[in-house]
Amino acid sequence: MFIYSDMLKDYIKPYVIAEIGANHNGDIELAKKIIDKAVDCGADCVKFQSWSKESIFSKKTYNDNYFLKDDYRNRTDYTLEQIVDKYHLSIENHKELKRYCEKKGIDFNSTPFSNREVDLLVDELEVPFLKIASMDLNNIPFLKYVAKKKKPIVISTGLCGLTEINNAVECLEQEGCREIVLLHCVSIYPPKEEEVNLNNIDMLRETYGYPVGYSDHTIGIVAPIMSIAKKVKIIEKHFTLDKNMVGWDHKISADSSELKAICDATSIGYKMLGNYRRRVYETTERREAFQRSIVAAKEIKKGDIIQIEDLDYKRPGSGISPQYYEFVVGKTAKRDIGYDEIIQLQDF
Repeated sequence: MFIYSDMLKDYIKPYVIAEIGANHNGDIELAKKIIDKAVDCGADCVKFQSWSKESIFSKKTYNDNYFLKDDYRNRTDYTLEQIVDKYHLSIENHKELKRYCEKKGIDFNSTPFSNREVDLLVDELEVPFLKIASMDLNNIPFLKYVAKKKKPIVISTGLCGLTEINNAVECLEQEGCREIVLLHCVSIYPPKEEEVNLNNIDMLRETYGYPVGYSDHTIGIVAPIMSIAKKVKIIEKHFTLDKNMVGWDHKISADSSELKAICDATSIGYKMLGNYRRRVYETTERREAFQRSIVAAKEIKKGDIIQIEDLDYKRPGSGISPQYYEFVVGKTAKRDIGYDEIIQLQDF
């Protein structure tokens, strides 16, 4: 369950969003199957995209059929307008999927692309937070409308430089929104390894003081798992049942085995981060077994002045620690000390 106050804690299990987006391909039954798999994998949330033919593209984009090439196939048997109409979720679809998520015990959410969809998600579906796509970080009127809903806001930073991120954060703050999570993101599908820049997670946290997560568009699971070491609060990863399906995001999405690996890593990895305070967990017995003591490198007679060449350092660590060798050198032996014998304080 998404709780913003948890995002403020230093060490928490990252909240995993299985980004279904439009990977349902307009088929509600397929959407439910993807939800089922996300639950099985251990995701905390499934997220869709809320747009209609009217709210996402202008006539120019439809006339250009611009985004059709993004499914990695040269399909010519449909237009962009037709595919958008087919893939969009109706109001009833939203409600049905929300009910299904409640039944399955997983958070439902969606990214709104217009004020109408914000109203649907907040006023009717009562989503726990609003996720804003990076394409809308410079959409100041939209951000002002979103902020007025008094919900935590998760914003993706792909496509945007610091000026646009600054403006978006300032806009939300000026409208009274102080519950913000920034997602580091590179909106290339997929980015090259040198373009992922996971160190930006630290930069965003230090610059803005808000919790930071990671929205991943890479192929595979290395980047989202590595992000755990950056203390991310959210990991968002596109999710599909079949990477070979036709559609915008299937190719860069995680399949079931990959999403499960990410979820398993979040359950374990954040615990491994620990904290900055140094603790020694090994028992005294184990430390003694592995550390060394000062031993006699040769026979030492009673009355001899102990020289550094008389000393060696071997396990176990139950005698005098090697760090005190200078204390032993120059002392007079009070007894005969045999070769390889552990030297004790009472021996001089």
